[in-house]
Amino acid sequence: MQLTSDNKLRKLIVVGDRVLIRLKKPNSKTGSGLYLPPGVQEKEKVQQGYIIKAGPGYPIPVANDDPEPWMESEEKVKYVPLQAKEGDLAIFLLSGAHEVIYEGEKYFIVPQSSILMLEREQEL
Repeated sequence: MQLTSDNKLRKLIVVGDRVLIRLKKPNSKTGSGLYLPPGVQEKEKVQQGYIIKAGPGYPIPVANDDPEPWMESEEKVKYVPLQAKEGDLAIFLLSGAHEVIYEGEKYFIVPQSSILMLEREQEL
């Protein structure tokens, strides 16, 4: 099987409230006209990129309804989903991001709290 950029990322699982972002080329604007000048990107350490993968969200515990506390049970966890979705353009703070190189490409793992704004190409 030949690895393409799509199926090599399929093996990755993003954990919790984090997203995997591939940087957008600098000095380019989106179709709707969103544009970050280079001065803002350098001084404020703000970047923009596309969300490639998103984690499940914020974990919250599920109430244990077992009548017998001594019985073993599976740990059940539910998640509050993230606002960020795959394919969104994210404007984020580099201070909260972690740079990683995977299969020769640079990505950033970013917690949702470091994302300032999202642009979603979706019909209303």
